[in-house]
Amino acid sequence: GNTARHLHELLGDELVPNRRFPPVSQLTRARASQLRKTMTQAERILWSVLSGRKGGGLKFRRQHAIEPYLVDFSCAEAKLVVEIDGESHDGRQDDDRRRDEYLEKLGLRVMRFTNGDVLENLDGVAEAILREAGGFRPHS
Repeated sequence: GNTARHLHELLGDELVPNRRFPPVSQLTRARASQLRKTMTQAERILWSVLSGRKGGGLKFRRQHAIEPYLVDFSCAEAKLVVEIDGESHDGRQDDDRRRDEYLEKLGLRVMRFTNGDVLENLDGVAEAILREAGGFRPHS
């Protein structure tokens, strides 16, 4: 509410004490819920690999709200965000760069893959994500 907004004004881009991320608005929560229902094919396929702690025992969330953004996938314990860029991202490189910079200021690492990466090389994408997250366990 007003306290968080006041602290944000005082601290600028610094995080509000005792709060990991800015509070999430009801509108952003509603958008996240809608996006979970309308995930792209690539997002659904990658989610099938990351969900239920199948990703190296790490907990991933999908269409996770980090105000003012919604990220495709996130893993809080690894401080990792994974974005799957489809055709809707064509021409949006500047927006994506600003978004990545904002997330990195919050202490998050951002990985980006294209729909094609996921659809054509799911194993490689999953391995790269889990390696970055610290949860990769090679098959023995």
